[in-house]
Amino acid sequence: QVQLVESGGGLVQSGGSLRLSCAASGFTFSTVTMSWYRRAPGKERELVAFITDVDGSTNYVDSVKGRFTISRDDARNMVYLQMNSLKPEDTAVYYCSAWVDLRRYWGQGTQVTVSS
Repeated sequence: QVQLVESGGGLVQSGGSLRLSCAASGFTFSTVTMSWYRRAPGKERELVAFITDVDGSTNYVDSVKGRFTISRDDARNMVYLQMNSLKPEDTAVYYCSAWVDLRRYWGQGTQVTVSS
């Protein structure tokens, strides 16, 4: 079965950095575009970044461009989100996600809290 397990969240001061990791299993990782989403308190879940399977191209929501970097390691079935210059508005639960066999799967989420 498909499993996505995030790790790496925590409490960090404004301007700090965190690296989120997502371990994937149960599907052919190298053939799937991987995404990071987040849900801030009282807000809708939003797409933060994705990285394609075909050529590893990436895309980001405007609010994180230049600060966040998504990457993948197909040999280890891992996807990462390096987050630099964190701001209080980045506070959210971050989710790893993948479309597999016409269904979207989600991890359990990891909390990121940025203090001012």
